[in-house]
Amino acid sequence: MTSEQYASPAREAFVQVMSRTGLSVEAREEPEILRRVARALEPGARDISDEAFRSILCVVRRKKRISRLIDLTRRSGRIWVTRDEIEEAVSTLTDPDADDAALERALAPVAEARLRAYASTPRKAFDAIQADLLDTGRVLSPGQVDLLLLAVAVAFGLPDGDPFLETVRREETQRQKAAHAIERTAQERRQSEEQRLAEWEASLVSFKDVPRLLRCSHKEALRWIAENRLPVARKVSESGGRERWEFDPAELIALRDKLSEWRDQGSPVAGSPRVQPDMGRKVANSVIARVAALDRYAAHFRTARSLNRRITLVTGPTNSGKSYTALNALAQAESGLALAPLRLLAHEFREALASRGVEASLATGEERIVVPGSRHLAATVEMCPFHNPVDVAVIDEAQMLFDTDRGAAWTAAIMGAPARHLYVLGAPDCIPMVRRIAELCGDPLDEITLERKSPLHPSGHPVRLADLVAGDALIAFSRREVLDLRAALMQHGRRVAVVYGALSPEVRRAEAQRFNSGGADILVATDAIGMGLNLSIKRVIFAALKKFDGSQTRDLRVQEVKQIGGRAGRYGKHEVGEVAVLAGAGSPAFLRRQLEAGAELPDDLRPYVQPDADIIKAVAAEIGSDSLYGVLARIHRAVLRKDDPNYRLADMEQAFAIASALEGVEGLDLVTRWSYAMCPVDDRDNGIKRLIGWAADHAAGRRVHPPGTGHLVPGERAGREELERAEKRHKRLVAWRWLALRFPDFYPEREEAEETTRKLNDWIETVLRQHSHTRTASSRERRGPPKDGGRKKITMPRR
Repeated sequence: MTSEQYASPAREAFVQVMSRTGLSVEAREEPEILRRVARALEPGARDISDEAFRSILCVVRRKKRISRLIDLTRRSGRIWVTRDEIEEAVSTLTDPDADDAALERALAPVAEARLRAYASTPRKAFDAIQADLLDTGRVLSPGQVDLLLLAVAVAFGLPDGDPFLETVRREETQRQKAAHAIERTAQERRQSEEQRLAEWEASLVSFKDVPRLLRCSHKEALRWIAENRLPVARKVSESGGRERWEFDPAELIALRDKLSEWRDQGSPVAGSPRVQPDMGRKVANSVIARVAALDRYAAHFRTARSLNRRITLVTGPTNSGKSYTALNALAQAESGLALAPLRLLAHEFREALASRGVEASLATGEERIVVPGSRHLAATVEMCPFHNPVDVAVIDEAQMLFDTDRGAAWTAAIMGAPARHLYVLGAPDCIPMVRRIAELCGDPLDEITLERKSPLHPSGHPVRLADLVAGDALIAFSRREVLDLRAALMQHGRRVAVVYGALSPEVRRAEAQRFNSGGADILVATDAIGMGLNLSIKRVIFAALKKFDGSQTRDLRVQEVKQIGGRAGRYGKHEVGEVAVLAGAGSPAFLRRQLEAGAELPDDLRPYVQPDADIIKAVAAEIGSDSLYGVLARIHRAVLRKDDPNYRLADMEQAFAIASALEGVEGLDLVTRWSYAMCPVDDRDNGIKRLIGWAADHAAGRRVHPPGTGHLVPGERAGREELERAEKRHKRLVAWRWLALRFPDFYPEREEAEETTRKLNDWIETVLRQHSHTRTASSRERRGPPKDGGRKKITMPRR
């Protein structure tokens, strides 16, 4: 109703009940009371019961007290006090005229209990609250730090003069000063390195100066450049497709002593082969590439190049037995590697080997399991060991070669895996890229194509949400849509499991098991189900046929539809798989076209490459700098031309950002800073800033304590905000544990971190199993409409 429609009946009811009860209200309360009276009136009624009116009055005054107490805490600087605490405190009040002092008295025991619930010690509670605030982008001012310290001291009953207060104040002051100093120093050093790079580029000379500097002929200079003997510092593209070569004069002059040797090698005896440069020497097409050698990356993996490797490429759609074929060969070998895209799949490879009677060790970014005497290793691709030869290696999901973020790890693994027989598994669209890599490595390539074991049929009709049945998987492309769909299904009594990228591998696996065992009827997931999960899905239903890929919203590609849709139909359980689209989400004809289309060949078949620690050290020595930022800047500017025929440089934006911020941290050597730059952090969660703080503690010789769980409300009371906060904390623990494996002296509390990880995983799994949406609904009511406003509401007809 509009105000005009309800004003008269509501006003009349209001006047009547006020007259009967003798109650009084404040003028500022009246508009809200009238609105609620209007909603409570039966159609055509002009009166309301005394009991209903008192209930309305109670709700309005409760909201008023909540607003007042929120205002009191925020104005005083106590931004860590949550709305939940305030609501709990207000619920204890019985006096309708409670003043500010009464509100504060009611809040005190609730706030103190919450502070104690955070952690077992005052220090850990203080740190956990600061971490919670950082979740929302809020940082305490010095005055607020003092207020929080006093609140923690009171909550834990610390006596006056307890050293905790002064110690933390001093540490916080030092930390803030250090943070400012780090930022200032980083800026100064970046400017210095940029100036250094600019001066180097300004010193370069054109090709016409090379004969004069080398004291050779024009023809000799051209020949030595073609033989990769002369370092071309830069190749600059010009209009008309031409290219200008530039050279470092100091590098050229330093090569004068080699000219006589080169001339002898350039004039072979008749009938004898020309002597080619040793691929193991530092020769390439750039002064820095001479060291980095990224334009002939395959030569970097000396162990692999020394082996008589054979590559077998096994391709086929999902559910075609690629892994089964390769793992059988691996299990029969005396030694071997199984390289997976995810920690979850590395664990599954290890279990698959165990089921074949082979005990394997495990190596992932944050986890190690060493089996004494084992000669087999299951690992994530980034953890590929390059120096110990094995008989057989398996690399899964080779289509990841095209991934801008992680593709370089697959390039390195396929080129560098030190295996006499290498099995590369993937979707058919990876075939040309793997062929290219095998050619660059000089390795013979066999190809095996497998067919799907069970048929896959596209549905000709869209599927309504109400018509989903047990064994269905509903696919969305964002965490929010997954949780919206889950809520819509569960409100109608459906048992739902969920899988999306922000969940830990352990939780994803638990949710998959709940679905496979029948503990959940329906799986709602993102494309995270495309790798690393064994799922017993009968039908895949797409809730969207478009996805946002980080830069644009686009139609699903052929391989995306095949990879996800192919999860339908489990050999031995569901003999036929079906792929459909949710009603209102798009056309079934689009799905049919994508499923029937041939493999899409990418426009660019050059594999991604990036430097490793050895290359970083070599480049640093070449340019005479210990600045990681300077080294990466030089590599980015000087190593690979954009039109290099064989390789392209991977996206190193985050590594660059971390290296830039690390410039201000004193006391860490180059390789240590490179390790920090490779650490998996989420910058959307202030990940880089947090990482620099850890690095500063490391450099100062201080221990870096693992992140805690923060305040975990009971699972039945947890809403989406609490769930997202726990997911972020899990990611922080992943980063901390990743660093702990590399720097155990400074990250020593691994057992505590692992226990915290288990606690978070259990809590998240508990939340996902909840069947109540009261919290979600009430949160939405009090927070108002969603900020995006344009998202369609997901509803489900009653069955």
